[in-house]
Amino acid sequence: MRNSKIQLMAEMAMCAALAIVFDFLPLFTAPQGGSISLTMIPVFLIAFRWGLKQGLITGLLLAALQLVTKLSFVNLIQVFLDYIAAFTSLGLAGLLYKQIKNSLTNGNKASVAFYIILGTFIGSLARFICHFIAGIIFYGSFAPKGTPVPLYSLVYNAWYMVPSFIISAIILIILLYSAPVLVNVKKNRNQAA
Repeated sequence: MRNSKIQLMAEMAMCAALAIVFDFLPLFTAPQGGSISLTMIPVFLIAFRWGLKQGLITGLLLAALQLVTKLSFVNLIQVFLDYIAAFTSLGLAGLLYKQIKNSLTNGNKASVAFYIILGTFIGSLARFICHFIAGIIFYGSFAPKGTPVPLYSLVYNAWYMVPSFIISAIILIILLYSAPVLVNVKKNRNQAA
């Protein structure tokens, strides 16, 4: 029992660390913050492997690392929304970890893909909502003249969150199809590769 707790804590710490490394290697970065990156994948992986609570904790660890390494500070509410709430909420993907494991165990690739996409969408949407609200409250001054602030925040945050969600979902589907052991599921010998 104790070894499994140590393993879990080590996995959560390693995935949070990997996520921050991915954050330092973005595919594209926006001028006022936000980037298209692989940052969310390790948090989703923990959420799909261990569940909601562990996914939320891993997201919170990532948020703490973000605060230490990349803080962009306006005020405490903005820090809460853009860092703590946004990255912790990625763990909501863990709501579907049982469905993903069951689908992998049964070899149902269509269900696996569906649940990975849905879980990744839930976590990404929760993060998007946090950034969207922060964008309205704190970054409205960046909106071009005549552009409604909510529309500006929607477009600005969607341009990096939507590609990040799509990339994360695709990579997770490929990873979990090819290595279901990543979420503690052993490949059934009778299943087609």
